[in-house]
Amino acid sequence: TLIAEEAKRDDGVEVVTVATPNFSHYEITKALLEAGIHVICEKPLFFTVAECDEIGALAERKGLIVGVTYGFTGHPLVHQMAAMVRKGMLGEIRMADLQYTHGFNAGDDANASEAQKWRTNPKTSGPTFVLGDIGTHLYYLSEMVLPHMRIERLLCDRQSFIKSRAPLEDNAYVLAHYDNGAVGRLWVSSVNAGNMGSQRYRFVGSKASVEWTDSHPDQLIYEVQGEPGRILHHGMPYLEAESLAVDRMGALHTEGLGDSWANIYLWIAQAIDAKIRGDEAFLATHHYPGIDAGTEGVRWLEACVRSADAGSVWVDYDPAATRTKSTETQDA
Repeated sequence: TLIAEEAKRDDGVEVVTVATPNFSHYEITKALLEAGIHVICEKPLFFTVAECDEIGALAERKGLIVGVTYGFTGHPLVHQMAAMVRKGMLGEIRMADLQYTHGFNAGDDANASEAQKWRTNPKTSGPTFVLGDIGTHLYYLSEMVLPHMRIERLLCDRQSFIKSRAPLEDNAYVLAHYDNGAVGRLWVSSVNAGNMGSQRYRFVGSKASVEWTDSHPDQLIYEVQGEPGRILHHGMPYLEAESLAVDRMGALHTEGLGDSWANIYLWIAQAIDAKIRGDEAFLATHHYPGIDAGTEGVRWLEACVRSADAGSVWVDYDPAATRTKSTETQDA
Protein backbone atom coordinates (compact mmCIF):
# COMPACT_ATOMS: atom_id res chain seq x y z
CA THR A 1 0.00 0.00 0.00
CA LEU A 2 2.83 2.38 0.89
CA ILE A 3 4.52 1.80 -2.48
CA ALA A 4 1.28 2.10 -4.45
CA GLU A 5 0.28 5.37 -2.78
CA GLU A 6 3.76 6.92 -3.13
CA ALA A 7 3.81 6.04 -6.82
CA LYS A 8 0.59 8.05 -7.33
CA ARG A 9 2.06 11.26 -5.91
CA ASP A 10 3.66 13.94 -8.05
CA ASP A 11 6.06 14.57 -5.16
CA GLY A 12 6.51 10.89 -4.20
CA VAL A 13 9.79 9.43 -3.10
CA GLU A 14 12.34 8.67 -5.84
CA VAL A 15 14.38 6.02 -4.04
CA VAL A 16 13.81 3.62 -1.15
CA THR A 17 16.40 1.81 0.96
CA VAL A 18 15.55 -1.84 1.64
CA ALA A 19 17.16 -2.81 4.95
CA THR A 20 14.81 -5.65 5.87
CA PRO A 21 15.64 -9.35 6.53
CA ASN A 22 17.07 -11.16 3.50
CA PHE A 23 13.95 -13.14 2.56
CA SER A 24 11.97 -9.97 1.82
CA HIS A 25 14.55 -8.21 -0.40
CA TYR A 26 13.30 -9.72 -3.64
CA GLU A 27 9.58 -9.04 -3.12
CA ILE A 28 10.07 -5.46 -1.92
CA THR A 29 12.65 -4.58 -4.57
CA LYS A 30 10.45 -5.96 -7.34
CA ALA A 31 7.41 -4.02 -6.10
CA LEU A 32 9.41 -0.78 -5.91
CA LEU A 33 10.81 -1.17 -9.42
CA GLU A 34 7.40 -1.98 -10.85
CA ALA A 35 6.14 1.24 -9.25
CA GLY A 36 8.96 3.25 -10.89
CA ILE A 37 11.03 3.78 -7.73
CA HIS A 38 14.81 3.37 -7.55
CA VAL A 39 16.18 0.97 -4.91
CA ILE A 40 19.16 0.78 -2.55
CA CYS A 41 19.18 -2.75 -1.12
CA GLU A 42 21.11 -4.54 1.61
CA LYS A 43 23.25 -7.57 0.87
CA PRO A 44 23.16 -10.41 0.13
CA LEU A 45 20.85 -9.06 -2.53
CA PHE A 46 18.55 -12.09 -3.04
CA PHE A 47 18.61 -15.86 -2.50
CA THR A 48 19.48 -16.93 -6.07
CA VAL A 49 21.23 -15.68 -9.19
CA ALA A 50 17.99 -16.34 -11.08
CA GLU A 51 16.19 -13.79 -8.88
CA CYS A 52 19.04 -11.31 -9.43
CA ASP A 53 18.83 -11.76 -13.20
CA GLU A 54 15.08 -11.22 -13.16
CA ILE A 55 15.37 -8.03 -11.12
CA GLY A 56 18.26 -6.81 -13.25
CA ALA A 57 16.16 -7.21 -16.40
CA LEU A 58 13.22 -5.45 -14.73
CA ALA A 59 15.41 -2.51 -13.66
CA GLU A 60 16.76 -2.25 -17.20
CA ARG A 61 13.26 -2.19 -18.71
CA LYS A 62 12.09 0.42 -16.23
CA GLY A 63 15.22 2.57 -16.57
CA LEU A 64 15.89 2.38 -12.82
CA ILE A 65 18.92 1.92 -10.58
CA VAL A 66 19.39 -0.82 -7.99
CA GLY A 67 22.24 0.05 -5.63
CA VAL A 68 23.74 -2.45 -3.16
CA THR A 69 25.19 -1.38 0.19
CA TYR A 70 28.74 -2.69 0.10
CA GLY A 71 29.52 0.10 2.51
CA PHE A 72 33.18 -0.56 3.24
CA THR A 73 34.38 0.18 -0.28
CA GLY A 74 33.99 3.92 0.18
CA HIS A 75 37.18 4.15 2.25
CA PRO A 76 39.85 6.21 0.43
CA LEU A 77 42.65 3.71 1.03
CA VAL A 78 40.62 0.91 -0.54
CA HIS A 79 40.76 2.97 -3.72
CA GLN A 80 44.46 3.52 -3.12
CA MET A 81 44.98 -0.26 -3.16
CA ALA A 82 42.97 -0.59 -6.37
CA ALA A 83 44.96 2.17 -8.04
CA MET A 84 48.28 0.62 -6.99
CA VAL A 85 47.25 -2.75 -8.42
CA ARG A 86 46.00 -1.17 -11.65
CA LYS A 87 49.23 0.81 -12.12
CA GLY A 88 51.46 -2.23 -11.59
CA MET A 89 53.03 -1.05 -8.33
CA LEU A 90 52.60 -4.51 -6.80
CA GLY A 91 53.61 -6.42 -9.91
CA GLU A 92 51.64 -9.50 -10.90
CA ILE A 93 49.16 -10.40 -8.17
CA ARG A 94 49.89 -13.79 -6.62
CA MET A 95 47.83 -13.96 -3.43
CA ALA A 96 44.73 -12.44 -1.84
CA ASP A 97 44.28 -13.01 1.89
CA LEU A 98 40.95 -11.83 3.31
CA GLN A 99 39.43 -11.93 6.80
CA TYR A 100 36.23 -10.60 8.39
CA THR A 101 35.54 -12.02 11.84
CA HIS A 102 33.94 -11.18 15.18
CA GLY A 103 32.96 -13.06 18.32
CA PHE A 104 29.48 -11.76 18.99
CA ASN A 105 27.82 -15.11 18.19
CA ALA A 106 30.29 -17.26 20.12
CA GLY A 107 27.58 -18.20 22.64
CA ASP A 108 24.41 -20.14 21.93
CA ASP A 109 21.20 -18.54 20.67
CA ALA A 110 19.14 -19.12 23.83
CA ASN A 111 18.82 -15.37 24.46
CA ALA A 112 19.28 -14.20 20.89
CA SER A 113 17.49 -11.06 19.75
CA GLU A 114 14.93 -11.16 16.97
CA ALA A 115 17.50 -9.47 14.72
CA GLN A 116 19.83 -12.40 15.38
CA LYS A 117 17.24 -15.17 15.08
CA TRP A 118 16.28 -14.42 11.47
CA ARG A 119 19.96 -14.51 10.45
CA THR A 120 20.30 -18.15 11.53
CA ASN A 121 17.04 -19.38 10.02
CA PRO A 122 17.34 -20.63 6.40
CA LYS A 123 13.79 -19.49 5.64
CA THR A 124 14.62 -15.87 6.44
CA SER A 125 18.39 -15.70 5.95
CA GLY A 126 18.77 -17.85 2.86
CA PRO A 127 21.35 -20.61 2.28
CA THR A 128 24.12 -18.96 4.34
CA PHE A 129 24.72 -17.04 7.56
CA VAL A 130 28.19 -15.46 7.90
CA LEU A 131 29.18 -16.06 4.28
CA GLY A 132 26.28 -13.91 3.12
CA ASP A 133 26.13 -11.55 6.07
CA ILE A 134 29.79 -10.48 6.13
CA GLY A 135 31.67 -12.66 3.64
CA THR A 136 30.13 -10.88 0.67
CA HIS A 137 31.81 -7.67 1.83
CA LEU A 138 35.19 -9.38 1.54
CA TYR A 139 34.42 -10.76 -1.88
CA TYR A 140 33.13 -7.51 -3.34
CA LEU A 141 36.04 -5.45 -2.02
CA SER A 142 38.51 -7.96 -3.47
CA GLU A 143 36.74 -7.71 -6.82
CA MET A 144 37.04 -3.95 -6.71
CA VAL A 145 40.78 -4.10 -6.00
CA LEU A 146 41.39 -6.97 -8.47
CA PRO A 147 39.02 -6.23 -11.37
CA HIS A 148 41.26 -7.94 -13.91
CA MET A 149 41.16 -11.30 -12.13
CA ARG A 150 38.42 -13.94 -12.14
CA ILE A 151 37.93 -16.91 -9.84
CA GLU A 152 38.11 -20.17 -11.79
CA ARG A 153 37.61 -22.63 -8.91
CA LEU A 154 36.89 -22.44 -5.21
CA LEU A 155 36.61 -24.69 -2.18
CA CYS A 156 34.44 -23.81 0.80
CA ASP A 157 34.57 -25.51 4.21
CA ARG A 158 31.89 -24.23 6.59
CA GLN A 159 31.00 -25.10 10.19
CA SER A 160 28.08 -24.67 12.55
CA PHE A 161 29.83 -24.57 15.91
CA ILE A 162 26.51 -23.70 17.54
CA LYS A 163 24.63 -26.80 16.37
CA SER A 164 21.21 -25.18 16.44
CA ARG A 165 22.35 -22.95 13.56
CA ALA A 166 22.89 -25.87 11.19
CA PRO A 167 22.74 -26.04 8.25
CA LEU A 168 23.79 -22.39 8.31
CA GLU A 169 27.42 -21.69 9.12
CA ASP A 170 28.88 -19.44 11.82
CA ASN A 171 32.44 -20.01 10.53
CA ALA A 172 33.81 -20.70 7.05
CA TYR A 173 37.02 -20.90 5.05
CA VAL A 174 37.14 -20.38 1.30
CA LEU A 175 40.10 -21.12 -0.97
CA ALA A 176 40.19 -19.78 -4.52
CA HIS A 177 42.18 -20.25 -7.72
CA TYR A 178 42.22 -17.27 -10.10
CA ASP A 179 42.54 -17.25 -13.87
CA ASN A 180 46.01 -15.63 -13.74
CA GLY A 181 47.44 -18.35 -11.48
CA ALA A 182 46.93 -16.43 -8.24
CA VAL A 183 45.43 -18.02 -5.14
CA GLY A 184 43.08 -16.65 -2.49
CA ARG A 185 42.20 -17.45 1.11
CA LEU A 186 39.16 -16.10 2.97
CA TRP A 187 38.14 -16.59 6.60
CA VAL A 188 34.77 -15.39 7.84
CA SER A 189 33.42 -16.02 11.33
CA SER A 190 31.03 -14.77 14.00
CA VAL A 191 32.44 -17.14 16.67
CA ASN A 192 35.98 -15.70 16.86
CA ALA A 193 35.60 -15.33 20.64
CA GLY A 194 36.88 -12.06 22.03
CA ASN A 195 37.28 -10.44 18.63
CA MET A 196 35.40 -7.15 18.45
CA GLY A 197 34.95 -7.20 14.70
CA SER A 198 37.73 -6.74 12.21
CA GLN A 199 38.42 -6.90 8.50
CA ARG A 200 41.86 -7.47 7.00
CA TYR A 201 42.81 -7.42 3.34
CA ARG A 202 46.28 -8.33 2.07
CA PHE A 203 47.14 -8.39 -1.62
CA VAL A 204 50.52 -9.85 -2.52
CA GLY A 205 52.24 -9.22 -5.84
CA SER A 206 55.55 -10.17 -7.40
CA LYS A 207 57.07 -6.79 -6.42
CA ALA A 208 55.23 -5.66 -3.30
CA SER A 209 52.27 -6.16 -0.97
CA VAL A 210 49.59 -3.93 0.53
CA GLU A 211 47.52 -4.54 3.64
CA TRP A 212 44.53 -2.61 4.98
CA THR A 213 42.22 -3.11 7.97
CA ASP A 214 38.99 -1.36 8.84
CA SER A 215 40.21 -0.99 12.45
CA HIS A 216 42.86 1.45 11.16
CA PRO A 217 41.15 2.76 8.04
CA ASP A 218 43.44 5.78 7.75
CA GLN A 219 46.57 3.64 7.26
CA LEU A 220 47.77 1.37 4.46
CA ILE A 221 50.79 -0.89 4.91
CA TYR A 222 52.93 -0.91 1.77
CA GLU A 223 55.83 -3.36 1.65
CA VAL A 224 58.20 -3.49 -1.33
CA GLN A 225 60.52 -6.48 -1.54
CA GLY A 226 64.05 -5.44 -0.44
CA GLU A 227 62.97 -2.07 0.94
CA PRO A 228 61.88 -0.89 4.41
CA GLY A 229 58.17 -1.20 5.04
CA ARG A 230 56.14 1.98 5.00
CA ILE A 231 52.76 3.18 6.25
CA LEU A 232 50.73 5.38 3.93
CA HIS A 233 48.22 7.79 5.50
CA HIS A 234 44.95 8.87 3.92
CA GLY A 235 44.64 12.37 2.53
CA MET A 236 48.35 12.84 1.82
CA PRO A 237 49.49 14.23 -1.55
CA TYR A 238 51.75 11.23 -2.24
CA LEU A 239 48.66 9.03 -2.67
CA GLU A 240 47.08 8.25 -6.02
CA ALA A 241 44.42 10.61 -7.40
CA GLU A 242 41.78 7.85 -7.13
CA SER A 243 42.23 7.79 -3.35
CA LEU A 244 42.33 11.56 -2.87
CA ALA A 245 39.17 11.94 -4.96
CA VAL A 246 37.05 10.12 -2.35
CA ASP A 247 38.77 11.54 0.77
CA ARG A 248 36.33 13.55 2.90
CA MET A 249 38.25 14.64 6.01
CA GLY A 250 41.85 15.39 5.06
CA ALA A 251 45.03 13.93 6.49
CA LEU A 252 44.72 15.37 10.01
CA HIS A 253 41.37 13.70 10.73
CA THR A 254 40.50 10.02 10.81
CA GLU A 255 37.82 8.84 8.41
CA GLY A 256 35.44 6.13 9.56
CA LEU A 257 32.64 3.87 8.38
CA GLY A 258 30.15 6.74 8.24
CA ASP A 259 32.34 8.55 5.72
CA SER A 260 32.69 5.38 3.65
CA TRP A 261 28.91 4.84 3.62
CA ALA A 262 28.43 8.49 2.65
CA ASN A 263 30.58 7.86 -0.41
CA ILE A 264 28.54 4.77 -1.34
CA TYR A 265 25.26 6.68 -1.08
CA LEU A 266 26.73 9.59 -3.05
CA TRP A 267 27.81 7.28 -5.89
CA ILE A 268 24.41 5.59 -6.02
CA ALA A 269 22.69 8.99 -5.94
CA GLN A 270 24.85 10.14 -8.85
CA ALA A 271 23.86 7.01 -10.77
CA ILE A 272 20.17 7.67 -10.09
CA ASP A 273 20.55 11.29 -11.17
CA ALA A 274 22.29 10.23 -14.39
CA LYS A 275 19.60 7.64 -15.10
CA ILE A 276 16.85 10.24 -14.62
CA ARG A 277 18.67 12.61 -17.01
CA GLY A 278 19.35 9.82 -19.50
CA ASP A 279 23.11 10.30 -19.23
CA GLU A 280 24.22 6.83 -20.26
CA ALA A 281 27.74 8.08 -21.08
CA PHE A 282 28.24 9.00 -17.42
CA LEU A 283 26.86 5.67 -16.24
CA ALA A 284 29.21 3.76 -18.53
CA THR A 285 32.24 4.96 -16.56
CA HIS A 286 30.72 5.63 -13.13
CA HIS A 287 31.76 3.45 -10.18
CA TYR A 288 29.04 2.32 -7.79
CA PRO A 289 27.91 -1.05 -6.36
CA GLY A 290 24.87 -1.89 -8.46
CA ILE A 291 22.71 -4.84 -9.47
CA ASP A 292 25.63 -6.60 -11.18
CA ALA A 293 27.72 -6.34 -8.01
CA GLY A 294 24.86 -7.81 -5.99
CA THR A 295 24.38 -10.60 -8.52
CA GLU A 296 28.06 -11.53 -8.44
CA GLY A 297 27.92 -11.74 -4.64
CA VAL A 298 25.00 -14.17 -4.84
CA ARG A 299 26.82 -16.17 -7.53
CA TRP A 300 29.83 -16.47 -5.19
CA LEU A 301 27.55 -17.63 -2.35
CA GLU A 302 25.94 -20.28 -4.56
CA ALA A 303 29.39 -21.63 -5.44
CA CYS A 304 30.42 -21.68 -1.76
CA VAL A 305 27.30 -23.59 -0.76
CA ARG A 306 27.72 -26.01 -3.68
CA SER A 307 31.28 -26.75 -2.58
CA ALA A 308 30.54 -27.08 1.14
CA ASP A 309 27.45 -29.26 0.69
CA ALA A 310 29.39 -31.62 -1.60
CA GLY A 311 31.89 -32.27 1.18
CA SER A 312 34.14 -29.19 0.86
CA VAL A 313 35.37 -30.02 -2.62
CA TRP A 314 36.77 -27.85 -5.40
CA VAL A 315 34.04 -26.60 -7.74
CA ASP A 316 34.23 -24.64 -10.97
CA TYR A 317 33.12 -21.05 -10.72
CA ASP A 318 30.48 -20.11 -13.28
CA PRO A 319 32.53 -19.51 -16.47
CA ALA A 320 29.71 -17.49 -17.99
CA ALA A 321 29.74 -14.99 -15.13
CA THR A 322 30.48 -11.45 -16.20
CA ARG A 323 32.35 -8.92 -14.17
CA THR A 324 30.35 -6.50 -12.03
CA LYS A 325 29.47 -3.14 -13.47
CA SER A 326 31.57 -1.47 -10.78
CA THR A 327 34.72 -3.39 -11.62
CA GLU A 328 34.22 -2.96 -15.33
CA THR A 329 34.13 0.79 -14.89
CA GLN A 330 37.33 0.66 -12.84
CA ASP A 331 39.05 -0.85 -15.89
CA ALA A 332 37.65 1.99 -17.98
